[in-house]
Amino acid sequence: MADHKEEPVLESVMDKITEKFHGGDSSSSSDSDDEKKKGSSSASAAEAVKAKIYRLFGRERPVHSVLGGGKPADLVLWRNKKISGGVLAGATAIWLLFEVMEYHLLTLLCHCLILSLAILFLWSNASTFINKSPPNIPEVKIPEDLAVNVALSLRYEINRGFATLREIGHGCDLKKFLIVIAGLWLLSVLGSCCNFLTLFYIVFVALYTVPVLYEKYEDQVDAFGEKAMIELKKYYAIFDEKCLSKIPKGPLKDKKH
Repeated sequence: MADHKEEPVLESVMDKITEKFHGGDSSSSSDSDDEKKKGSSSASAAEAVKAKIYRLFGRERPVHSVLGGGKPADLVLWRNKKISGGVLAGATAIWLLFEVMEYHLLTLLCHCLILSLAILFLWSNASTFINKSPPNIPEVKIPEDLAVNVALSLRYEINRGFATLREIGHGCDLKKFLIVIAGLWLLSVLGSCCNFLTLFYIVFVALYTVPVLYEKYEDQVDAFGEKAMIELKKYYAIFDEKCLSKIPKGPLKDKKH
């Protein structure tokens, strides 16, 4: 009889233990499910925040990809500081030679060629007397494919510029007309302040330093750019309402409508 009484007691104790284990497993599984849901929700929220972030000029790719990638982008973004610094130092030296020291391009080319040819000529003739090998002068040729590709690219850009000027001349796009006029006027002001070489050097330094600075401080620049674009659109809307809308449209624009 005692054995029969102990069996149901043991069974009840085992049932309680198993219920506790199953309850713990279910709670742990529910906790893991909650953590997964929280992780997925946080990831989706982060993606939504990234999608809402304003990027300058509607940029969706990194700066390195926008610049074309590869070695040119590495050079502009200072991935190798020695090479990029050497290029900037070379451009600065050229500007100092022509602008500060007032050296002329033709004179510089002639002097460099005279010095190079004199060294190579003397080395080639003296190599037989000093028992050394003559200089190995490489054969330099411009590849035909490279020349054709450069010519085609230049032709395409020039034709596109002519087409844009023709479109502006026909009065098709007033906004583009104002932008081009403002840009040409700014160039004329800069040209009256400095010569072409100095202007080219300023543009080169700007193109060589602005991308790397933008990549470093892109969040701050994009935030400022967003505020600036909002203000520009506001003022342009006022200007369009008061002035541009009252100007008669061109004949080509009327035909399109």
